[in-house]
Amino acid sequence: MHLLNLGILAHVDAGKTSLTERLLHSVGVIDEIGSVDAGSTRTDTLALERQRGITIKSAVVSFPIDDVTVNLIDTPGHPDFIAEVERVLGVLDGAVLVVSAVEGVQAQTRVLMRTLRRLRIPTLLFVNKIDRRGARYDGVLRAIAQRLTPAIVPMGTVEGLGAAGARVVAGLGAGALEVLAEHDEELLATYVEGSGMSHATQRSTAMSHTTENFSGVSHATLHAALTAQTRQSLVHPVYFGSAITGAGIDALVNGIKELLPTSDGDPGGPLSATVFKVERGPAGEKVAYARLFSGTLRTRDRVPFGEARQEGRITAISVFDHGTDARADAVPAGRIARLWGLADIRIGDAIGEPRKAYEHVFAPPTLETVVVPGPDTNRRALHVALTQLAEQDPLIDLRHDEVRQEISVSLYGEVQKEVIQSTLADEYGLDVGFRETTPICVERPVGSGSAVEFNKKDPNPFLATVGLRVDPAPTGAGVDFRLEVELGSMPYAFFKAVEDTVRETLGQGLHGWQVTDCTVTMTHSGYSPRQSHAHQGFDKSMSSTGADFRGVTPLVLIEALRRAGTRVYEPLHRFRIEAPADTLGALLPVLAALRAVPRTTVTRGAGCVLDGTVPAGRVHELERRLPGLTRGEGELETAFDHYAPITQGTVPQRPRTDHNPLDRKEYLLNVTRRVGR
Repeated sequence: MHLLNLGILAHVDAGKTSLTERLLHSVGVIDEIGSVDAGSTRTDTLALERQRGITIKSAVVSFPIDDVTVNLIDTPGHPDFIAEVERVLGVLDGAVLVVSAVEGVQAQTRVLMRTLRRLRIPTLLFVNKIDRRGARYDGVLRAIAQRLTPAIVPMGTVEGLGAAGARVVAGLGAGALEVLAEHDEELLATYVEGSGMSHATQRSTAMSHTTENFSGVSHATLHAALTAQTRQSLVHPVYFGSAITGAGIDALVNGIKELLPTSDGDPGGPLSATVFKVERGPAGEKVAYARLFSGTLRTRDRVPFGEARQEGRITAISVFDHGTDARADAVPAGRIARLWGLADIRIGDAIGEPRKAYEHVFAPPTLETVVVPGPDTNRRALHVALTQLAEQDPLIDLRHDEVRQEISVSLYGEVQKEVIQSTLADEYGLDVGFRETTPICVERPVGSGSAVEFNKKDPNPFLATVGLRVDPAPTGAGVDFRLEVELGSMPYAFFKAVEDTVRETLGQGLHGWQVTDCTVTMTHSGYSPRQSHAHQGFDKSMSSTGADFRGVTPLVLIEALRRAGTRVYEPLHRFRIEAPADTLGALLPVLAALRAVPRTTVTRGAGCVLDGTVPAGRVHELERRLPGLTRGEGELETAFDHYAPITQGTVPQRPRTDHNPLDRKEYLLNVTRRVGR
């Protein structure tokens, strides 16, 4: 039995979940097709998913195609949940990207295809909704070639397009040889030998004729080349059909079985698995979804996992089969399983030997909001619930403000607020609201600054000498910690305490934002060795401890930052707008009011394309206003691009959640009380 881990991806509303239902029905896993509109689909299990008709969390369902067992993963289509999609991609053998025959290539379709091609994941395209009024064939193929990839091979034609009885006539489409020959010199040579043409003449002819003209190349040869190149992610077969009527589904099923690569991995090899999803079970226990790349995992196995390589014991396993999941004693390489027993597991953790995974290119969340508990909501219960949600999505960052008793959450977009609100209500019984969403800025040093506090010298109450210098670093460098003192001049634990505290303190700079792109160098060090009074034990009032270094470091670092100076930068998104050209006059003034800066404007017939940047905090407003400005025909694609300095208006301040080393008196009052000095 072969295994295939398959992802279904699409722009929201392209029909991805409906296609999943149709596939399950076509292979006999379900007797009745669920409806997105009715909220009865197999993979959309969250209440909000059923209410909104969108997929929020990835879901796994299994079905057989002859001798191939397919683990199908239905992924979110809304751009707010792109991180959920990216996490799934690392465990896939292949993918189906769904495109609407009516709407065509949409903004998120482009984002997904770029990611699939970057990761070289073998991908089939399925053009859905051929039965809908306004469905197109040639126009969609042109859009795919122009906006996604020219390396496409149509796998059939459509009769009765745009009508309920639309049907697909399967077969390699015109131009298949041309596309395949681009990556296969042997295929081209086969035709040359059969036709008597010169190599150059054949290539020229291939560029201007359809497949049917090339009788020198057999269908079997073409199909073999198509299979090989699809599995190498060099070309992408395009299927047409309808998830609602079932037209074209059989051809797609055959394509999934024949053209996509099945899982590899040695069940007898060393254990190596990756966790791509974490959820909570009925009793609040963590359940990890993992793909096994090597080895076999059994119940009661003790396994290392995560960056800290801590050890956990597998208490239960379930594997997916025939539309459901069932308990199992073991799971071999190639399969996806649900695992119990790993209480501290997180998304992205490796189980067993870490494998060289592809690089996640997650843009940082650029927005945040304060969660406002309802009148009867228990704040402690809210804290626990939000912490659990953050465990399930490591890109959701929580900030706890103990002074104001507030919790902030980071976001990719406004829809996430609705998801969090619904999840807290449905799963935890907690009523919450939100304050206005604001952008997450960063701070960068303007120049260099140094500061030092000496052991046993006023006004330093800590038994530690720490000197630090802050220097600016290139954009994107992050934070680098260096030493200009001898590593052996004091215990290593004290150096580690300084470095860890430096990184923690840089989470809130002079204006309260995270400080990045800087080098922090330790210039001075000193400590009081272990001392005690005669005939007495260790006296920490006479000897340095890690708490001394953790206590003094924020004061030194903030003073160094003061002397260096910092500048606040706001997140900017790049945008791409496609709209009717005659709407430019209404669109440009609104873009200017939103502080968006168009860089290029290209007119294509009756349409135009604008590229530029817009502040992250204005993206939602642009999304909201675009339909009215463009008669509903405008299409917007945005993604984080870079941070830009704020040069006008008031510099935004972020409320501090630490002991505020900016105010020495307040800081010492809080910290010395905690460490007992």
